[in-house]
Amino acid sequence: MTPEQYVQQKAAASGSSFYYAFLFLPPPRRAAITAFYAFCREVDDVVDEVSDPHLAQTKLAWWRAEVAQSFAGTPTHPVMKAVMPHVEAFGLQQDHFQAVIRGCEMDLEQTRYLDFPNLQRYCHLVAGVVGEVAARIFGQTQPQTTAYAHKLGLAFQLTNIIRDVGEDAIRGRIYLPVSELQQFDVKAHEILQRKHSDRFVALMRFQAQRAHALYDEALALLPAADKRAQKPGLMMASIYRTLLREIEAEDFHVLHQRISLTPVRKLWLAWKVQALGRMQ
Repeated sequence: MTPEQYVQQKAAASGSSFYYAFLFLPPPRRAAITAFYAFCREVDDVVDEVSDPHLAQTKLAWWRAEVAQSFAGTPTHPVMKAVMPHVEAFGLQQDHFQAVIRGCEMDLEQTRYLDFPNLQRYCHLVAGVVGEVAARIFGQTQPQTTAYAHKLGLAFQLTNIIRDVGEDAIRGRIYLPVSELQQFDVKAHEILQRKHSDRFVALMRFQAQRAHALYDEALALLPAADKRAQKPGLMMASIYRTLLREIEAEDFHVLHQRISLTPVRKLWLAWKVQALGRMQ
């Protein structure tokens, strides 16, 4: 299996909304974003799939060294072998990759966030930086597009947090800020025991309103000159925002189920943005 086949398989197997947006890119950009996304999946899987935190730390340390070695000219992992041919063309930097690893390390060190600014710092590493790299690969020409990409990445991550509350609770993690749990009188043990309540719904409605506001703010930041190039990000925004609305319609029953969109619906939403320039 070639490095390119490896990253393609990794991206397709994830079933992520991101994959559907990649399909509409021209081949060089599609190859670059697929390789970068596969890297993100690799390091994220270390945290999600390795139960021993010491072993997970060791694996992430290996990835840190592999990234440094790759940027020095000698990649060994198929993902980095697939990434490196695109570094110069799209202005990819070692710091971007190390930041994503640092965000995954935070998952091993921290299972609670005191307030939203603390959570935002984590989201910057695991989503904002990813958005910045994606914007470059998609064809960014305006400096302000970076601010759009960071804001949109934050909106995506908050949508993921809302969707995954129950799955994260099983792993002993709560990404909802402690100060906001207190604000809505929701106890941490209630979330860990996955107890749905009116107070929980009020808390989640607050989270969803914040995410919607961030989508609006992100779209307002996107310069007109970059709207065509950034269509893949707009496709993802359409898919993620539709998912958020589905979760709201289901009254935030996310503690015992994973609410998702079908692959056909994701593809339809992506196509609408591509063909009609319209988000749902």
